[in-house]
Amino acid sequence: MKKDTLIIAVQSKGRLSEQTFEYFTHHGLAVNTGGTREYSARIKGLPGVEIMFLPSSEIPLKLEAGEVHLGVTGEDLMREKCVSMDASLVLLKPLGFGRADLVVAVPRAWIDVDSMADLDEVCASFHRLHGRRLRVATKYLSLTRDFFARHGVSDYRIVESTGATEGAPASGAAEAIADITSTGASLAANHLKILDDGLILASQANLAASLRATWSAPARKNLRLILDKLEGNKANRKYDDFIRRLKQP
Repeated sequence: MKKDTLIIAVQSKGRLSEQTFEYFTHHGLAVNTGGTREYSARIKGLPGVEIMFLPSSEIPLKLEAGEVHLGVTGEDLMREKCVSMDASLVLLKPLGFGRADLVVAVPRAWIDVDSMADLDEVCASFHRLHGRRLRVATKYLSLTRDFFARHGVSDYRIVESTGATEGAPASGAAEAIADITSTGASLAANHLKILDDGLILASQANLAASLRATWSAPARKNLRLILDKLEGNKANRKYDDFIRRLKQP
């Protein structure tokens, strides 16, 4: 990390990247990419701030390692990828875009299964009938395990999904899924339904700050300027306690 430079990690491509730039520009933080987004960019008027382009899944890891100061990505990825999120980063501000729900869904043909309690009963009977545990396909292993544990569901096993998770039940790769959805259309197209209490996380893009990065005085000053812009110049007191907590050289 460059000394005194505040680094903001942003998704390198895709709709979330476009929405981030639109959001920043709307709040007076226009990003100058110099005609390319290969590695980095700058914010006009803030020479001490650098935008770093990364795959979305890497942003939480860079924040947790203290290799970037700020990052913009979905809350779902931050909570899934970070080993100790509360100790390593802070969600400073939800940005109002990139909304998606992480949910538990089962085949629509399971007409008597509408809740996690119902799924728990199905898991137990499935094990008795088939001699193996019911499979749940997901890319969100940690969040799914924690959610199932909170609901007392244990007689199942997770199958890590590497492709289109919603297709796992139809292909025979799993019996149920935990997956991200924004409209539910893909789930419906695959004859799946969301359990009534199956919302694991209502996610959206967040601006997060690393507690493990080293925050020089110029970096903290630029953080204040950025937060003032995003909050309409009302951030001075709102973030005072947080800024005092930041790791200094």
